[in-house]
Amino acid sequence: MNTHAINNTQKRNLVDSVESLDSFTMLSKALDASGLTPVLSTSGPYTFFAPNDEAFRKLPLGTLEDWLKPENKDELISVLKYHVLPGRASAADVGTMSRPKMMQGQSAVVTKEGDKIRIDGANLIGLDIASSNGVIHMIDAVIQPIEPATKH
Repeated sequence: MNTHAINNTQKRNLVDSVESLDSFTMLSKALDASGLTPVLSTSGPYTFFAPNDEAFRKLPLGTLEDWLKPENKDELISVLKYHVLPGRASAADVGTMSRPKMMQGQSAVVTKEGDKIRIDGANLIGLDIASSNGVIHMIDAVIQPIEPATKH
């Protein structure tokens, strides 16, 4: 990962930070398709548990493609909001949490073993990437809420 790019993210909002890092091309596509870009660009602060491209590759074949279809936008929004914690939480802060309530409305499970921190089983692998409206923690899996989004 490009350390210079990470150091420059603190001047950018969460979305611009994600888009500036090579590890998040699939997440960038998902954010664009979801319509959440304006929210994560202007308000906050937020803590974004951002799955890298490898995390998306671990999903069952076709999952991301299905989420990107317009008819599945509600489910995509639900999944992405489940990766966002209201407020700015450093990795050290996250390590002290047990069941933080995510933007999506459900609580995730945080576990800490030694210096390893996990959220719903996903490892935090890139920590404390500062942005103007929050912080990004790269994770190695796409976490999903227990209840899918309901159609209105």
